[in-house]
Amino acid sequence: MKRKSTTYEMSIIGIMSAVMCILGPLSIPIGVVPITLTNLAIYFSLYILGAKKGTISYIIYMLIGFAGLPVFSNFTGGAPKLFGPTGGYLIGFILMALISGFFIDTFSDKWYLCFIGMILGTAICYVLGTIWLSYQTHISLSAALAVGVLPFIPGDIIKILIATFIGPKIRKRLIKTNLLEF
Repeated sequence: MKRKSTTYEMSIIGIMSAVMCILGPLSIPIGVVPITLTNLAIYFSLYILGAKKGTISYIIYMLIGFAGLPVFSNFTGGAPKLFGPTGGYLIGFILMALISGFFIDTFSDKWYLCFIGMILGTAICYVLGTIWLSYQTHISLSAALAVGVLPFIPGDIIKILIATFIGPKIRKRLIKTNLLEF
């Protein structure tokens, strides 16, 4: 099969970054840390692009937000958001993408290992985000865990399940139509 052009690869990375820019601001404020669809968009980008390009698409999204465009939760952006109380989660998404993407790339035919990889990646994101939230808000780690992780576990598991079962189907269809190659 012929290798896709660099222009095509850049385009599909840009499209997935745009999807994150659309889904990222949609949020439900429940306290300091809002519920967002950013991690679901990242999971789908990993299934579509693979670990490396999926992570790059997230980093582009993060840089767009850092530059001030309102692509983060509640249509916010800029350095204060990235370095504020929830910035640890935004940075943690990079490691989440790398870890989850590794599992998705390596074990794409084993849904349960992809699921475990996304759980592991999300847990690492939780750790970084919780430490940063605790530092920024001057609260204990247990208090940061209570407001920044515990309320999100059920929703994140649902997002991971959605990605686990829909992501491979999207990937297979894109491969079948020669829009992707792995």
